[in-house]
Amino acid sequence: MNKKFFKAPLEIKSLDEGGSFEGYASAFGVRDSDGDVIVKGAFTDSIKRAEESGNYPKMLWQHNYTEIVGKFFHMHEDDYGLYVKGALILEVERAREAYALLKAGVLDAMSVGFNIPKTDEDAEFIGGGRVISKLDLWEISLVTWGANPAARISNVKSLKDFEGFLRDAGFSRKEATTIASHGYKAVISDQSDFDSDKQALESIQLLTSKFKGA
Repeated sequence: MNKKFFKAPLEIKSLDEGGSFEGYASAFGVRDSDGDVIVKGAFTDSIKRAEESGNYPKMLWQHNYTEIVGKFFHMHEDDYGLYVKGALILEVERAREAYALLKAGVLDAMSVGFNIPKTDEDAEFIGGGRVISKLDLWEISLVTWGANPAARISNVKSLKDFEGFLRDAGFSRKEATTIASHGYKAVISDQSDFDSDKQALESIQLLTSKFKGA
């Protein structure tokens, strides 16, 4: 089998204080440094095996198999790419370092490591590279450099950041903590200053959208 690493545009949607995050680990239709392209459906078999066995690809640091920094517990394909959910294991020193670097925005890329099965080694070639339609995914790494300038992790904000934002907007410490940890509806019943639950929800959602765009 042909072992390969692939870095592609991605976005981490969230990273909380417990180290949990979700986002795209790979994008379809993007050429890597060798000119190869992963297409939708390539991860299907790997996802099925992971769901059936409960054994998901390893979460590594810089493709170093001796440095596991977390674990994945969900992944699926959509039209954009491979979407994953996982968590850093913050009892591990390297994972704590990774969390700090992610939050600071200086660690901003991931890369998938996989094997290309013999049956797909003669895959179609386009523009000097292969179209990879089938692969065996075995790890996803946090990496320093992405092959593509767009291969970046963005929007990494912790619960404390959100709580601080809500406090600045006028919410009490208790309200800000509750919203950040449990969502909008957890505080609506206590919002006596609002004329209705709907108005409360709309106001909090507006604040959230502004925070995400900050």
